[in-house]
Amino acid sequence: MKIFCIGRNYADHAKELNNPVPSEPLIFMKPPTALLLNNRHFYHPDFSKNIHYEGEIVLRIAKNGRSVQPEFASRYYDAVAFGIDFTARDLQDSLKSKGQPWEIAKGFDRSAPLSRFVPLEELKNAEDIHFQLKKNGEVVQDGHTRDLIFSFDTLICHISRYFTVQKGDYVFTGTPAGVGPIQIGDLLEGFLEGERLLSCQVR
Repeated sequence: MKIFCIGRNYADHAKELNNPVPSEPLIFMKPPTALLLNNRHFYHPDFSKNIHYEGEIVLRIAKNGRSVQPEFASRYYDAVAFGIDFTARDLQDSLKSKGQPWEIAKGFDRSAPLSRFVPLEELKNAEDIHFQLKKNGEVVQDGHTRDLIFSFDTLICHISRYFTVQKGDYVFTGTPAGVGPIQIGDLLEGFLEGERLLSCQVR
């Protein structure tokens, strides 16, 4: 099982971090040990003083494919979930300044809380999914997948050009504006079309 992640896939988020808007999908990966399931607590690691939340829609890959063509891309995912891409922003900034890879800032243990999946057929409009992240009861991120720079289908085609996508893989599709730091004691809740799917307490 692979966890693909897409960076800077909402223009407003790229701008809030003073990053250029990409001309093609920016792919990075997290290991399976990054997953945090069943609404378990997130324990703040001691190696970072600036962990940020990034709420995202996550695709579930439904079948194996390589070099998927656009007209077939929608057949390769069948459900979505709410996920959080926790990012050690202080480590990431330091590594980026040195021109070094930043996997440890993104792929550390339990850095990818993930809700249950909702089949696409149960959504009113799978091409425009509304999602929100609340911190301590207040909305901090409010996104629509219609605002993605690169659509779900485009992501499938691009990823599968370099990596074989396999049934059971996940794709974190990018975060909208509003990312910010977490503190011990915070409660993060992820909503998809108004339904709470994810609850994550920071300890």
